[in-house]
Amino acid sequence: MEHNHIHSHSVVLTNVNRAFITGIILNLLFVITEVIAGLYIHSLSLLSDAGHNLADVGSLALSLLAFKLVKVKSNSKFTYGYRKTTILTALFNSVILLVSIGAISYEAFRRILHPEPLPGNIIAIVAGAGIIVNGVTAMMFMKEKGKDLNIKGAYLHLLADAAVSAALVVGGIIIIYTGWFWLDPILSLLVAVVILFSTWGLLRDSLRLSLDGVPKDIDLQKVKDEAIKIKGIERIHHVHVWAMSTTENAMTAHLVLDQQVTAEMEVQIKNNFRHAMEHLNIQHVTLETEK
Repeated sequence: MEHNHIHSHSVVLTNVNRAFITGIILNLLFVITEVIAGLYIHSLSLLSDAGHNLADVGSLALSLLAFKLVKVKSNSKFTYGYRKTTILTALFNSVILLVSIGAISYEAFRRILHPEPLPGNIIAIVAGAGIIVNGVTAMMFMKEKGKDLNIKGAYLHLLADAAVSAALVVGGIIIIYTGWFWLDPILSLLVAVVILFSTWGLLRDSLRLSLDGVPKDIDLQKVKDEAIKIKGIERIHHVHVWAMSTTENAMTAHLVLDQQVTAEMEVQIKNNFRHAMEHLNIQHVTLETEK
């Protein structure tokens, strides 16, 4: 049973690694295409989207590095290993994207005041390729997106990129038929808004975890309720729960046991409690007992 679980976990990691590598390659090629096209026709919307996609390439690369570091064994200097890098990577990625919003918005407002003529057909064609690249890459992360914060972040960013590309296609077509060149910087502002909405949740969650806050999917009251259900435990206090990585959580607590509990019973009570915590997504539990 344990062998099957390890094999399944290994398959998941292999699939995730493959998705990250494929995403990096496809998005990097698309960024190069967008930059060349954007510079050639002076399109801020394409250059903004290229900057956004380049940030996503960096995010994917950092997330892949974090997944590699998670598998590095602990040592005398880092007793938890390098699990925390997954949280720091998610935080760093979100900060990079927020900085890009400022740069895009500044240039967009400047272009709105001084719009430049440009061919809408090239914008539509290049953005259409973006729908395919980002859509395909996002689907590769869809199955595992609920299991890790970095995978979820990659999935949401790529899906948002596909939506932005669709908006750019529409914008390019409108420019072809109307000559509304001011629409190009407006579309770049749309890119900035999408980045903000897709990044804010990732920033909030990664900041909480980096400060050793309680992960959002864990309810401390439920932890206490589960403890009281176990025969022999009268109450629980000094409960601390934090994230070791984006997929593993740890906990320390004091258990107040009934006076009649023997040493043998105490061992079983601790095992029962740890088992209950595993169902609440808390994998590493350290306990102290008192009567």
